[in-house]
Amino acid sequence: MMSEKIEFELVSPEELLISRPVDMVVVPGGEGYYGVLAGHIPMITTVRPGAIATYEGSQVTDRIFVSGGFAEVTGERVTVLVEGALKVSSLDRAKVEQEIKNFGEDVEDAKTEDERKTAAHNLGIAQAKLIAIQDAASTH
Repeated sequence: MMSEKIEFELVSPEELLISRPVDMVVVPGGEGYYGVLAGHIPMITTVRPGAIATYEGSQVTDRIFVSGGFAEVTGERVTVLVEGALKVSSLDRAKVEQEIKNFGEDVEDAKTEDERKTAAHNLGIAQAKLIAIQDAASTH
């Protein structure tokens, strides 16, 4: 089964970011991470902030941080639609830790419920970036 490839597409509103066959894709779904191999049951899920991992055999070939979106899975293809994506390797741990501190302060200082929700959303994305950095470091 692992010799069969599944087509992986990562799409932002501006462009097709990645389109290539891989052995497996692991997606941060709304209900938790899930792996997709060729022949997967069709489904559509939300994607939460986290890292998508692509595999060749048992090796991770790419880790891409996404801030959320949707995924459509068929037996032949995984298409992930996101607002934006960054290679996990391009994330700067010190900058991400500063974002967490700043957004945490924004949550505390929020004057309205909308301000608090926006700050909490941004804080969640920053925290997911830090987890992606830590996960990448622990699996190398």
